[in-house]
Amino acid sequence: MKSNVAKLVEEAINGLPDLANVPEMVSISTTVERTRDAKHGDFSTNIAMRLAKSVGKNPREIAQTIIDALPDSDIVSVVEIAGPGFINFRLSAQAFHQELANILDKGENYGRQETRSKPKILLEFVSANPTGPLHVGHGRHGAYGATLGNLLEAAGYSVDREYYVNDAGRQMDILGVSVLLRALEAGGAIVDFPEAGYRGDYIRDIAANIDASKLDADALFDGAPADDKEAQIGALIENAEKLLGHERFHAIRRQSLESILDDIKDDLAKFGIRFDRWFSEQSLIDDNRIDDALVVLKERRMLYEKDGATWFRATDYGDEKDRVVVRENGKKTYFASDIAYHCGKRERSYDLLIDVLGSDHHGYVARVQAGLEAMGYTGDSLEVELVQFVTLYRGGEKIQMSTRSGEFVTLRQLREEVGKDAARFFYVMRSNDQHLDFDLELAKSRSNDNPVYYIQYAHARVASVFRQLTEKSLEHDRAAGIAAFDQLTETHEKALMTSLSRYPEIIELAANNRAPQHLVHYLRDLANELHSYYNAHQFIVDDDATRNARLALIDATRMVIASGLAIIGVSAPDSM
Repeated sequence: MKSNVAKLVEEAINGLPDLANVPEMVSISTTVERTRDAKHGDFSTNIAMRLAKSVGKNPREIAQTIIDALPDSDIVSVVEIAGPGFINFRLSAQAFHQELANILDKGENYGRQETRSKPKILLEFVSANPTGPLHVGHGRHGAYGATLGNLLEAAGYSVDREYYVNDAGRQMDILGVSVLLRALEAGGAIVDFPEAGYRGDYIRDIAANIDASKLDADALFDGAPADDKEAQIGALIENAEKLLGHERFHAIRRQSLESILDDIKDDLAKFGIRFDRWFSEQSLIDDNRIDDALVVLKERRMLYEKDGATWFRATDYGDEKDRVVVRENGKKTYFASDIAYHCGKRERSYDLLIDVLGSDHHGYVARVQAGLEAMGYTGDSLEVELVQFVTLYRGGEKIQMSTRSGEFVTLRQLREEVGKDAARFFYVMRSNDQHLDFDLELAKSRSNDNPVYYIQYAHARVASVFRQLTEKSLEHDRAAGIAAFDQLTETHEKALMTSLSRYPEIIELAANNRAPQHLVHYLRDLANELHSYYNAHQFIVDDDATRNARLALIDATRMVIASGLAIIGVSAPDSM
């Protein structure tokens, strides 16, 4: 409906010679907004005030000129000037009836925009290190990223989803050694497990399939200082590779990685999340992509040597300091991989790169944007959405977690306790840049205090009405209901029609602001409108016209609720 009002304003302006030189920067659609107070109508635009300076006229005078030039339309009943030059529109009942018929025609596709040719988006999210099972923090990343991808697609964007697998580097060596040590323990060896190793029970599960019977535990710990955890784990990695040989040690690494990665893929699939591509960091090394990127940067004089390391001139592109790409020992940094990886994304013809990362990556944005610019791409083609931490509460008490010790609640455990629907919904209730307190008891409750239950119950209530209709040997005539929309004159009916008409705008708002919580709040308000209507009026009444009109209204509500829940990744049950 917003687009229809904007189109009327645009047609009026285009037909006015005095406004022929309107700056192209003024997007009429962005000036049209829902009014905050129904007393001022349904929509308002400040276009007259935006044009006043360039046209050289009083805003109210411009507003009147625009109103006089508005084409005839059956969707507008009243247009008036307010304040310094706002143009307020009150829509006709027919406008809402047309929109309601549109919902019934499109069903759960209502609100989805036509496909846009650009930008083509690559959305990377979760990308947790494959060194252990996903925990509840990763779950928030998954729910947010998946919902954002669904929103962007609903808004018409082309989106591919990617998981970056950190399968190269030191953490893989630590994983291999941790598994090896647990395998030694399983074989009867007494091992003082290193503080820097991975301690979760899942390591024991992987180690059960590793044969370490020919390895001498004492030789493995030879020269590994117990008082320096980093030096100790480094020595253990070096000794393991010497004692086992490069191929055998890397086979254990690979076996451990594959076991954890399979678990992650299974976990995410059961959480309703799938990726178009699992991108291996190791492939950047194998394909010489990192070396190639460094060659380009060197040719462009973006690198220099200092203290035995190779540095990238990140400050030339607005970063707070220059960044190391090759350490003194000759090993390339994660940042060097990041440059190669993100340039590779652009080379794969993606216009906009959206990374969903943890809140501790706030310094990451400027440096990777600098790397893109240095490689010949625009820095603003990378957008980073940061996701804050999750704190679990049970019965008002905080659940303590520590990933270092392996004492944490996994995503799988959370799903099994509260269910996929509640987990997906609760994760996106708050803005991603705010800390999330996750109340386990509330998420499991079957009460109106539980927002996901409240919304799903609204959908189920509509389904129950149609079951009652069948039980009474009656049928719903949708066409007759549409023809009788003028019967929908009750306050609850008008409020519900208004709420339904907002859905396309909510999708656009939530997608463009990368803010799924807007959709959550909308669905909760829509469910409230339905429940209020249900409690105040009968739907299966004797009068055929009224009955069919009301049934059409609640059926449209059911469709929009189901559509919104699907975007979030939540089911829409017909009974509860």
